[in-house]
Amino acid sequence: MRIYALPPQLVNQIAAGEVVERPASVIKELVENCFDAGSSSILVEVEQGGARLIKIRDNGCGIEKEDLPLALSRHATSKIQSLQDLEQVMTMGFRGEALPSISSVSRLTLISRVAGEDCAWRVQADGTEEELDPQPDPHPLGTTIEVCDLFYNTPARRKFLKSDKTEFTHIETLLKRMALSRFDVAFELKHNQREIFNFKIAQTQAEKEQRIAHIFGSAFLENSVPLDFSASGMRLHGWVGLPTFSRSQQDMQYFYVNGRLVKDRLVSHAIKQAYQDVLYHGRHPVYVLYLELDPSFVDVNAHPQKLEVRFREGRTVHDFLFKALHRSLADVRPQASEPKVDSEAMDMARPAVQTVVDFQPLPATEAKPTIARQSYQPSASPRQSALPLNVDAQIEAYTKLVAPSVASDIQEPRVSNISSTELELPLGYAVAHLHDVYILTETKNGIVLVDAHAAHERVTYERFKTQYHQGSVPSQPLLLPVQVRVNSAEADLADDQQAFFMSLGFELNRMGEEMIVIRAIPALLSGTDVALLVKDVLADIIEHGMSQRVEQSCNEILSTIACHGSVRANRRLSVPEMNVLLRDMEKTERSGQCNHGRPTWVELSKKELDKLFLRGQ
Repeated sequence: MRIYALPPQLVNQIAAGEVVERPASVIKELVENCFDAGSSSILVEVEQGGARLIKIRDNGCGIEKEDLPLALSRHATSKIQSLQDLEQVMTMGFRGEALPSISSVSRLTLISRVAGEDCAWRVQADGTEEELDPQPDPHPLGTTIEVCDLFYNTPARRKFLKSDKTEFTHIETLLKRMALSRFDVAFELKHNQREIFNFKIAQTQAEKEQRIAHIFGSAFLENSVPLDFSASGMRLHGWVGLPTFSRSQQDMQYFYVNGRLVKDRLVSHAIKQAYQDVLYHGRHPVYVLYLELDPSFVDVNAHPQKLEVRFREGRTVHDFLFKALHRSLADVRPQASEPKVDSEAMDMARPAVQTVVDFQPLPATEAKPTIARQSYQPSASPRQSALPLNVDAQIEAYTKLVAPSVASDIQEPRVSNISSTELELPLGYAVAHLHDVYILTETKNGIVLVDAHAAHERVTYERFKTQYHQGSVPSQPLLLPVQVRVNSAEADLADDQQAFFMSLGFELNRMGEEMIVIRAIPALLSGTDVALLVKDVLADIIEHGMSQRVEQSCNEILSTIACHGSVRANRRLSVPEMNVLLRDMEKTERSGQCNHGRPTWVELSKKELDKLFLRGQ
């Protein structure tokens, strides 16, 4: 069989299959070129969802007349000249494929003018890289690119385009995401001669928040936490949503690496870990986050459309992201401001609140809440554990080996003196215990309702975690060692990571090419499927370079113990007991949510109360 060189147009059309998926893909490539040209204003006009016309105009530095034909040829770029440049890319585009790929499947017109020139110059192309003769044009400083009749010469691909409305929705979403990456650039979008949005340059924090509110809605800012954390040459800043302001879909998750919007599994894993015990089951967090680091530490050449990146020190980046987000969420405690909870999250939470009410009541004469010994079904919990739990055994093991002092401390209700200054505190002064479930408090600004069981559950859980992690992990030898069959790579890893497993409370040895033996396990994990757990840990290390699965398993058990050790519904609390719980909530990390991600308290301001009763109207 003979070998032939492909014609240039066919080569470009093949490349276009990787770069140009739909009209939004064209706009992404061209707007990134606008960024690299130093533009401060970008206008995007589309017709019929971008299938008929895409027109993008910027006020950037422009392209020289002599370089216009070269700009439409493959692998021609002004952004890199050597391998060293490729290893530390500072620009958004660098492949030199976008313009020739786009022109090979459309009718493209490129007009550009640089500073100092008397006029602009225009070229028209169809991907053949021939007869590109620049013609003069009365165009201002900057560049305009018109892409007409996308996929006109590849009808098979044009059939895959959706309706105009669907394609435009992709374009609008993309441009909003790009607008959040560059607050120093003005964006204007028009569809069929109608203005969709017009974002001015945002310099101050208030202007940036105004752009975010326009894209996400004002509720996002009211329910988010500003973040700015730096360490190890990296900086993470932006906004993260409170756990109670969550979504059923992953549609409000924007993450930027050095200004580039990416979707990365390592990043997603770190964020998921940070929200692991504060987010309601099945919900997804919302965030707009910006990671800045040395360009040489990130490979942006990992995907044809530059949607994914690779970090050279993945574990370091993962730990940095986790710690920054984990600390930011932990520092969210009751404040004087009102915590808003979105209605969707509250609707998801309501069935779980009923579960709390259904717990067996303690006798009214009981002097203190004791750890329940009745049978407990994990399925009643909104966050089910994948590990089989014997709650009585776990409580017994934990009480004896880890934290007897804490266990006894939570059973004794402490009494504090009440003073008038408690009205000034974030959660105020307890007034009543409603239906033996909710604590009603009076604050300086209004009233607060607290779910007593959910709040005490979080306080107890955080105490357990602190006590457990302050000391060495108690280990329990197995009477009969457990043999685990793995592949050779996992066996090698287990052999190399014996010290790591020892720090977690495991003692394991390699026995044969594809066999490891577990001789001791963490005392808290007694009764669980340790063979499956060790396999999962090894898989995590191979995939992510690290694993937090053991810690998660311990936390799930501690959460279950805390749930059983917390005050139950239908147990009447005295005013001193309620105030002690309120003060503990104000000092406890993540006290805004219980262990299952449900909100623990809500506030009604005096203004909202007046509105309910039409006062002042």
